[in-house]
Amino acid sequence: MVLKFLSNKTTPPTLIYMGRDKEENELLIRWGWPEGVWFHVDKLSSAHVYLRLQPGQTIDDITPELLEDCAQLVKANSIEGCKQNNLDIVYTLWSNLKKTGDMAVGQIGFHSNKAVKKVRIEKKNNDIVNRLNKTKIVDDDFDYRGAREKRDAEVRQKEKEELRQKRAAEAVERARADQAQAEASYDTVFAHAEMTTNENGYDSDDFM
Repeated sequence: MVLKFLSNKTTPPTLIYMGRDKEENELLIRWGWPEGVWFHVDKLSSAHVYLRLQPGQTIDDITPELLEDCAQLVKANSIEGCKQNNLDIVYTLWSNLKKTGDMAVGQIGFHSNKAVKKVRIEKKNNDIVNRLNKTKIVDDDFDYRGAREKRDAEVRQKEKEELRQKRAAEAVERARADQAQAEASYDTVFAHAEMTTNENGYDSDDFM
């Protein structure tokens, strides 16, 4: 089961989702999306919360309002963290998550600590948490692997179509260049023939 939320701090609203327990966190780690951003309470146990970036966005494009929505959701779903003030929330791209065989279920590390960002939450904001909870959808049949494979297939199809369009545009440009070169060659030959005719002194009466 995955829990889905929508933040209305962006247009269109941004999907935020999290696993219910460590087993589901493990599935989200394994089958996350490259455009997913992972959130967790720093140095404490908490839910694994993700948001999905819009096409073309980077982690630096997350607005402060959306960032706070995610951070408040993480804090609210941490047994220890929900009771503490001035709490650090860490976040990074899914692709920066590192999982090795000796790690416990739901546990992760990072490929690069430099790619991990932090945001500090002074205290729990019930207004934000309640707003997000009103959008919550419990998806009991969420297919983690299937969703990722579908996403990858759509990306491959889009890349294939973009490549086809690029090659078609290049072919048009080559055809135009070839035509321009052929016209230039014709003009050169015609000009040379006209110059040769003039040098030999021919005119139209010579052939009558």
